[in-house]
Amino acid sequence: MLGPLAPSAEDIARALAGRDRTRLQPAGAYAANALGLSEQVPAKAVFLTDGPARTVKIGPTTIQLRRTTPKNMEAAGRLSGLLIQALRELGQEHVTQQRRDHLKRTIPADKRRELLKDLRLAPAWMHPIFRELAEEEA
Repeated sequence: MLGPLAPSAEDIARALAGRDRTRLQPAGAYAANALGLSEQVPAKAVFLTDGPARTVKIGPTTIQLRRTTPKNMEAAGRLSGLLIQALRELGQEHVTQQRRDHLKRTIPADKRRELLKDLRLAPAWMHPIFRELAEEEA
């Protein structure tokens, strides 16, 4: 009824990463939206990459690949990498208790415990947030 549906930005990015043998990490408003921390739906999906920087447009979807440092790519493909990018987009002053509670509700406990493994990759201001999310529920 609706006609052909375009693939998601995530599917397109994954195909590009596989073809180019690069790693991708969702970033900015796209990362925050993916975790449900923002209702803002970004006009273009931004991914950090260790491959070439470029912008790809497929149908109505625009994907921007931004080359970044190896340190930013260390957690690529893991929850910690997504969380670091989402929190960086929001900024320290906008990571409210309500948003922390949302993450506790939506991310499975076993995934949250894994955050401590990548604590060293997160900026210092995120360390208490990672520790709080990784705590066992009483």
